[in-house]
Amino acid sequence: MSSALLRFYDRLRDPASQAAARGEPRVEGFDALRDHKYCLLVTYRRSGEPVPTPVWFGLDGAGRLYVRTPTGSGKVKRVRADPRVLVGPANARGKPLGPLAEGHARVLADAAERDDAEGTVQANYGLGRRVFEALFASRGEATTYLVVTPT
Repeated sequence: MSSALLRFYDRLRDPASQAAARGEPRVEGFDALRDHKYCLLVTYRRSGEPVPTPVWFGLDGAGRLYVRTPTGSGKVKRVRADPRVLVGPANARGKPLGPLAEGHARVLADAAERDDAEGTVQANYGLGRRVFEALFASRGEATTYLVVTPT
C-alpha cells in the first residue's frame, strides 16, 4: 500500500481511537465483537506507543480473531516485535463502539492455518468483501494473516 494512501487513512481515523488505545482493557474475551464488521486493533511500537487501526476481522468458534493485512504493513512489524494487542468493536473509521479486550497476536506461517483464517474472515462478510477485493485489493501484494487470542 502506498505511503500516500496510508497517510490518507490516518487522516480519516476517528480521534476517539487514539483515546481508546491509551486506555485500559475493560473486558475479557472477544464476545463484544460479535455482530460487528470492524474492530479496532491496537498494536504497540517498540517505544510502547499504541497504534490503533480499524480492520476487517473474523471470529472463530473458539474465540480467536483473525485479520488479513499486507505483509509489509506496520501491524505485522509491530506484532512481530510485541505480540500484545487490544481489540474492540469499532466503525470503519476506528471509532470505538464497545469495550476493548487484551489479546496476544501472532503471524500465521502455516498454509492450512492461513486457509482457515481466510475462511473465518470471509464468513463475516460474504459477497461484499469478495466484490471489494476484486475491485480495490492490491494485485500481487503479499498478504499475511494475524491470529489474536484473548489473554
